[in-house]
Amino acid sequence: MTPPAARITVVGLGPGSAALLTGATRAVLESAATVILRTRHHPTVAELRPLSDRWSDCDDLYQGHAAFADVYVAAVARVFAAAEAGPVVYAVPGHPLVAERSVTLLLESAHDHGHSVQVLPALSFVDVAASALGRDFAHVQLCDALELRIDAQRPALVSQLFDRDATTALKLRLLDIYPSDHRVTVLSKLGTGEQTVREVPLAELDHRPFGFLDSLFVPAIAPLQDLRRFDGIAHVIERLHAPDGCPWDREQTHASLRPHLLEESYEALEAIDSGDAARLAEELGDVLLQVLMHAAVGDREGTFSFGDVTEHIARKLIRRHPHVFGEATASTSDEVYRNWEALKQAEKPRDSILEGVPKTLPGLAASQAIQGRARRIGFDWPDIEGPLDKLVEEVREFARTTNSAEREDEFGDILFVVSNIGQRLGIDAEQALRLANEKFRARFGIMERMAAARGTDLRDMTSDERDALWDAAKAELATR
Repeated sequence: MTPPAARITVVGLGPGSAALLTGATRAVLESAATVILRTRHHPTVAELRPLSDRWSDCDDLYQGHAAFADVYVAAVARVFAAAEAGPVVYAVPGHPLVAERSVTLLLESAHDHGHSVQVLPALSFVDVAASALGRDFAHVQLCDALELRIDAQRPALVSQLFDRDATTALKLRLLDIYPSDHRVTVLSKLGTGEQTVREVPLAELDHRPFGFLDSLFVPAIAPLQDLRRFDGIAHVIERLHAPDGCPWDREQTHASLRPHLLEESYEALEAIDSGDAARLAEELGDVLLQVLMHAAVGDREGTFSFGDVTEHIARKLIRRHPHVFGEATASTSDEVYRNWEALKQAEKPRDSILEGVPKTLPGLAASQAIQGRARRIGFDWPDIEGPLDKLVEEVREFARTTNSAEREDEFGDILFVVSNIGQRLGIDAEQALRLANEKFRARFGIMERMAAARGTDLRDMTSDERDALWDAAKAELATR
């Protein structure tokens, strides 16, 4: 077998001082013919002069690229190009495999370029931070300020606070999770003679300049403080359903919770109609609570867990969006819809296209869902004139009915055709009727107030007087 064309050795320059270099790394740097620095802006590089004056660097790449990701790609390409001529040492700040994206990219693509890569151990900013804070870092998570993923219930060490803008952006993201007075620790110039450690409230994090050698330690918060993210509410539900939790919550079943799910869903719809964003946020929380309660019941009964719920919907979304998560293409919402339906049919073959429309849907909504599915296979009028003519026909048939059974049957036909017309025009029949109900409620309320102001009751008025009040109420609403 042919050996790799060249070897690339990756070394770490440590957290901030040449005194913290490992012996192996120092030996490699002193003997290497070609050394490429990811950046020359590191205290160790200055301390190793005049040796380091012979090394090249990638600092020019930062001027030519807007994003760090592009800089790292270009730096890796430069290393591979140099490796074509012989062995190369690529030197990066800290430890090569701790918060160093360029090394990760290099390792991922080394095989494709025919090169082998050796990574030497090094001291990282994490090691020095642990000593500076006097903490056991066994449970501390490492986070990147530019791609923040953080568990607030665990302590975190955050890197990439390279300037005030990045630090301000980080602060705003953290304030979405932590209280503004949460005490955090700024670690500056770790591993150098200028090292400082100072604690500040989170809200004041960006009240000073930051540099490449700065990091941030964020202590954990208690579960009951972590209320702006899912982890917090999950803890609350878990606590309620614990053996020593709430007796009422522990007695609930899927059946007992069923009416609450329906009620909260309708309240969320009402909040949408109101246009009140704060109210909608509250009602969506109530809907989410119902999902969590059912998951807790499933977990308690041993039938399923919340993980089953989230995994099911996540996998479904991935499967049905191959144009996002796979190789398929879809440039319009119509294409997405057709692909979705085809994938859905492949996943769950049905004997009838009408299968899957819940029987618990409100009548008008069910009617539109059923007719919409029939339309997909072409079973419908070719244009709007068809259902309009059919509506006239059904109204005439209704007028000819002679008993209650016939009236109910024909009235149902009228509503069925009306729902078809609404769907054709993009009108949600349930929503339209709700709006009509609210409009009537508002007008009727004005009529009642007007009548009371005149010292009379609507029941005592003539039809003409009530009609006049109705017109006045309509006029008043029109001016609002």
